[in-house]
Amino acid sequence: MNIIRNSVAAVAAAFVAVALANMQAAAQNYPAKPIRVIVPYPPGGTSDILTRLIGAKLTESWSQQIIADNRTGAGGNIGAELAARAAPDGYTLLLTDIGNLVTSSILYSKLPFDVLRDFAPVITVSYSPHLLAAHPSVPVKTVKDLIALAKANPGKLNYAAGLGGTPHLAGLMFAQRTGINWVYIPTKGGSATSYAVAIGDADVLFLGILQTLSHINAGKLKLIAASSAQRLANLPDTPTVAETLPGFVTGSWQGILAPARTPPEVIAKLNGEVSRILKLPDVREVLVSQGTTPLAAGPQDTGRWLAEERERWAKVVRDSGFKLE
Repeated sequence: MNIIRNSVAAVAAAFVAVALANMQAAAQNYPAKPIRVIVPYPPGGTSDILTRLIGAKLTESWSQQIIADNRTGAGGNIGAELAARAAPDGYTLLLTDIGNLVTSSILYSKLPFDVLRDFAPVITVSYSPHLLAAHPSVPVKTVKDLIALAKANPGKLNYAAGLGGTPHLAGLMFAQRTGINWVYIPTKGGSATSYAVAIGDADVLFLGILQTLSHINAGKLKLIAASSAQRLANLPDTPTVAETLPGFVTGSWQGILAPARTPPEVIAKLNGEVSRILKLPDVREVLVSQGTTPLAAGPQDTGRWLAEERERWAKVVRDSGFKLE
């Protein structure tokens, strides 16, 4: 009996050794074919721009095509599920607003994936704060003005945002922190949100710089504040929300994730090369022009951030009572 058990154990150990050797060999040769990067949003947004920008540089250095695959729907959840179910070999990745991915895991009671269990963090690429802006007819200039107006007119002021995204939750958190009562108007995403406020169909928004700055420069939106921790270098005269509400920081954190169980060697190689690309002057210039700050946080830091962010927004959602089915 001992002989049989020892033989079985020896065979199992041999299989494990061969599997590990094959994985290591595959990682050393990675990438040996084109890489698909799923973008769970339409072309033209921040995630799409970053995918094509970084992808072009990866193609230059690795001589393998990086294919941007836009799979939209359900607030980014369709593309995220597709990535989570892909083979964990490094040839299917997800580049997305990882903040929105976190909020989806909180807001939806039934998701076909778990952001912490089903993904392996690769890198946090960049951060873009929300801008707090209003239609020019809204009689406010500062965060304090906005709070005072909302308190004087409970239930009459509104804010627009895509359903379940970080701009939506930013509005929920703003109401909780200030004690105001305002109405949420759902939209189909960033461009629809900025358009709704610009034409006066809604009063206020929290939204990324990419979708708002052109409307602000055209006088169709009134800039009130930024949701970053410190004032922005390209908008130095714009105060932060945190100057009135300490610790109020929201925005879009873009990141790359791989399916869970992707070999650590592949994760490390991806992280190293994308980190190098984010330091290139021409890449940084493009990101800064889009109102985005390059970050290049590693896999462990990205994983830790995902867990902390889920805890933070879970409290906001729990206190608000808001839930999606």
